[in-house]
Amino acid sequence: MKTLAAALTIAAAVVSAAAPALAQNAGQIARVRGGGACAGCNLFQGDFSGLEARGINLAGARLRQADISLSVLSNARLSNTDMRDIEAYGAVLTGASLSGADLTNASLVGAYLNGTNLSGARLSGANLSGAQLGSARGLTPGQLNQACGDEATVLPRGMRIPAC
Repeated sequence: MKTLAAALTIAAAVVSAAAPALAQNAGQIARVRGGGACAGCNLFQGDFSGLEARGINLAGARLRQADISLSVLSNARLSNTDMRDIEAYGAVLTGASLSGADLTNASLVGAYLNGTNLSGARLSGANLSGAQLGSARGLTPGQLNQACGDEATVLPRGMRIPAC
């Protein structure tokens, strides 16, 4: 019986050690929902749709699979954030810093990105259909070639994007 109890204790320890180390942090998500800064926080799969937090500092945060649809995050600091698979339909990110952000497979359909700094941002698989990028800064043809858009996507003069 002692051997069975010891085996179960070891099995429980192995299972807990194998659990994801980067699960979302409910307290940090609540802080951001309340408009508080949270640089470097774990906001994985957080629902921030409709949030108004102009100038918020989320630099280096993990926003992977989060929803910021219809949010107003103008002038936000989002540099070096993990924004893979994010849903940002209609989000207002005007003047935000997304330098070095990972936007792989992000849905930025109808997002407002005018004046946004996209230097070094990864846009592989990002959907920019209908997005406003006319005055985005740091955007390169190489970045756009990794993303897709449509006839409603507004780009800086002379730039093109593959169709989705």
